[in-house]
Amino acid sequence: MKAVVLAAGKGTRLRPLTDELPKALVTIDGKPLLTHCLDELVSLDASEFVIVVGYRKEQIIDYYGDSYNGVPITYVHQEDPAGLADALLQAEPEIEDDFMVMLGDNVFRGNLDTVVQRQQEQRVDSAFLVETVPEDEASRYGVCVTNNYGEIIDVVEKPDDPPSNLVMTGFYTFSPAIFKACRLVQPSDRGEYELSDAIDLLMESGRTIDAVGLDGWRIDVGYPEDRDTAEQRLTAENPMPTSDGGITQEIEPPSMDDD
Repeated sequence: MKAVVLAAGKGTRLRPLTDELPKALVTIDGKPLLTHCLDELVSLDASEFVIVVGYRKEQIIDYYGDSYNGVPITYVHQEDPAGLADALLQAEPEIEDDFMVMLGDNVFRGNLDTVVQRQQEQRVDSAFLVETVPEDEASRYGVCVTNNYGEIIDVVEKPDDPPSNLVMTGFYTFSPAIFKACRLVQPSDRGEYELSDAIDLLMESGRTIDAVGLDGWRIDVGYPEDRDTAEQRLTAENPMPTSDGGITQEIEPPSMDDD
């Protein structure tokens, strides 16, 4: 299954980290953000990467070349930052069958393979990895509403008054039908062609979308503090080896309280 990675964004909210770099090359735990995404997709047996680039695209192309870990890369260009539906449309000429989509500004650890299996084995039209977030954070994301069968029946992009706190994480599987929906999307109030609007059109046409709950963690690296959080999580999972082959650990200082 091919994997489309949306990595065209400027990363305005990540400044000054993105003043001289595309967001995809901001380093987290010693590796560019995009590398973390590609590593996850390699583990899912992606047959080809289709990377949508835009801002400072030459740096990304120079860094990765024409393959990563033996998986070929095709680059497609989003001329203007006109939203995720527009970005995804740029990949259409490279896609023939069901495919994965990953937003290139997330760090994932979890059951992404379950999403792919759901698409392949149950023959659903799409499957999305979703997670429950604190209610005061839901408005940062595309918010989902599901029915009793675990199917997504509504998606609202960054609502002021979220209908739930179940949100899309930025990992999806689609059939090529999503492209027709993307072409029908009208600009939102933000002036962007929203992927959530294309998803709504997909559902209105009778397509079934399964929700797969995240078993693990995911960090949307939108702000410098998110990068710091991701760095801390990854460092905690991969402690640095010492020179004698052991693992460095945090040692609690002795208590100074009197007995």
